[in-house]
Amino acid sequence: MRERWPQRLLRALVVLLVVAWSGGPVALIVLSSFKPTPEIFSFPPSVVFEPTLEHYRTLVEKWPDFFATLANSAIIAVLATLLTVAASVLAGYVYSRYRGTAIAASALFMVAIRLLPPIVIILPLFPATSLLGVNDTYAVLVMLYATFFVSIGSMVLKTYIDGIPTELDEAARIDGAGELQILLRLIMPLAAPGMVAAAVFVFVYSWNEYLFAFVFTTTEAKTAPIVISEMMGSLTGVDWGLLFAAATTQLVPVTLFVIALQRFLVAGLTAGSVKG
Repeated sequence: MRERWPQRLLRALVVLLVVAWSGGPVALIVLSSFKPTPEIFSFPPSVVFEPTLEHYRTLVEKWPDFFATLANSAIIAVLATLLTVAASVLAGYVYSRYRGTAIAASALFMVAIRLLPPIVIILPLFPATSLLGVNDTYAVLVMLYATFFVSIGSMVLKTYIDGIPTELDEAARIDGAGELQILLRLIMPLAAPGMVAAAVFVFVYSWNEYLFAFVFTTTEAKTAPIVISEMMGSLTGVDWGLLFAAATTQLVPVTLFVIALQRFLVAGLTAGSVKG
């Protein structure tokens, strides 16, 4: 028992360092959004201060379009998530249950394409989207985000579906179930944790994505990260309190989304697991 305490202490220190490294900057941004402007960059940093909503009032008064772009971000992220998960569960089922040269080649192609930098895709794609007249619409970003993440989603769901015994499929076929019934009534409920994991990846990416939104939108489908970048490029200088307030406002919805789905993910892992 005594030999285990050093190992536990080491693990606790590692976890503490990881949490501090990841959560420290986020905590700094959130706290700074409530600090008076003179205290934001005071050194040493002030831990005890009188909170103020000044920066949030400025955000509402001077950047009202920021909240409209938050709605755009939410709509695009939800649609991209639904499309990606729907396509990924279909692809994951095929990759898990069927074998063949063409299927293996398509999986390799999806992973290889995903390794390309986004800017490589943007350059030839922009003239095509302009010709189709879909620039500055929800559709172009939804399709791009779904395409960008369907490979990862497919592999995640293939891994989950691989853990579902094929004997269940065979039993369902003996009972007269077709492929669609097996997928909808058997595979999808048991692969729910994988679907949730894929949904979290896509939603967080779509919510925070900047490059595609910057290139393919101007006004109608502009997302929140674009407005935040405009705040940083203001001619009158950067109002850091305002910027931190906007970043905190954007952070809250996606954080709540991840926390909510994390609960369902844990429930799915405990209640929907299958023992081999």
